[in-house]
Amino acid sequence: MSARERSMPLERLLQEIGECQICAAHLPHDPRPVLQAGESARLLIISQAPGSKVHRSGVPWNHSSGDRLRFWLGLDASQFYDSKRVPLVPMGFCYPGTAENGGDKPPRRECAALWHERLIGRLSRVELTLLIGQYAQRSYLGSRTKNTLTETVAAFSEYGPKLIPLPHPSWRSAAWMKANPWFEQSVLPQLRAAVQNLWAHSDRRWRH
Repeated sequence: MSARERSMPLERLLQEIGECQICAAHLPHDPRPVLQAGESARLLIISQAPGSKVHRSGVPWNHSSGDRLRFWLGLDASQFYDSKRVPLVPMGFCYPGTAENGGDKPPRRECAALWHERLIGRLSRVELTLLIGQYAQRSYLGSRTKNTLTETVAAFSEYGPKLIPLPHPSWRSAAWMKANPWFEQSVLPQLRAAVQNLWAHSDRRWRH
């Protein structure tokens, strides 16, 4: 990160991201980067890419997957959408379109390469990062990623206390959780405890 980028106000950086056109020729719609960030945040959520509903609304995690994620974390919507506390940073900021199998295409690689270091490097107070889905995990865990997402999530204690890998909380996660009951029994309680502890400490710091 250059000296200019380090000194740039976060608001200006977010404005530049909002104006990004690097993937325009490859997207099904006009670019609409969807994210939130604040420099005082201590909980960072890195995910995949916005879906079509989020693209239309411009609100990150504005769908049933977001409801499920907030339930996993033990946060309500007002807490979750407090950008000063919870940056929501996908690997790709724009909706990538629909794949042949009916699901969403992977996040565009140009996005993280261009923006992630510049943005996340500004979030110096982050104490816990949640890596949601295989794209975030491969990018931020690198060679420590296991052979499958399930194996990576099951090994969550290896990455703590600063990183926790999670599955994507889509409708498919219900079947996945049924097949992997250890997630609800072991991972979710520790996840919620970590988030709530971070929130409580953050409250005390903000008051003082």
